[in-house]
Amino acid sequence: MQNTQILIIEDNADVAGVLGDYLESQGAQVDYASNGELGLRLATEGHFDAIVLDLMLPKMDGYAVAKALREQGSSVPILMLTALDDKQDLLQGFHSGADDYLTKPFDLDELHVRLLALIKRQLGRVAQGCQQCGPLTLNIAEHTAYRDGKKLQLTPSCYQILHLLISRAPNVVKREEIVQHLWGEEPPNSDILRSHMYQLRNQVDKPFDTPIILTVPKIGFRLDVNQ
Repeated sequence: MQNTQILIIEDNADVAGVLGDYLESQGAQVDYASNGELGLRLATEGHFDAIVLDLMLPKMDGYAVAKALREQGSSVPILMLTALDDKQDLLQGFHSGADDYLTKPFDLDELHVRLLALIKRQLGRVAQGCQQCGPLTLNIAEHTAYRDGKKLQLTPSCYQILHLLISRAPNVVKREEIVQHLWGEEPPNSDILRSHMYQLRNQVDKPFDTPIILTVPKIGFRLDVNQ
């Protein structure tokens, strides 16, 4: 679990503290939220390898947090913690987007093993070329992209830009970062990025009713798939 980023969304400070200390002892970097609204914001704005999500939370329960993340196109693995063991509660958790669950009280070693399994499974999905973000599907192995099942005709540079935007969605990707990603330390003199973004929008947005590539003035671009 070295260098993995874990988000704990848990309103019980004692439980969160024990979890955080244990995961950090395993080499993980841990962030923490004490309510569902803050947890959703951190999960949306940051990059995490997995989320440990309590079911019963103030302001926004775990069901709603998981559902909102999935509707935004997030594929981050979610391990749900619950004091409930009713079958319907567990089914609702899975239907909301959880990948696995543990009932309280739980064994820390078991939590560790389950988190590792979820992270490895997610890495395997990405390696096999399946990356989903709302209506967009990226086949990394074949370097192809689809929106709502329709194949997009992308140049290699446009594909790389879309891959970067999907990887960071819904966060903003700075223009400088895109330039660095495409051309490294030797960027072209002209603003060729503007041309690439025009071509990308012609494929991703123009044929469809709702544009999802948004410009953040003076900063960069981001994907908004939750419209």
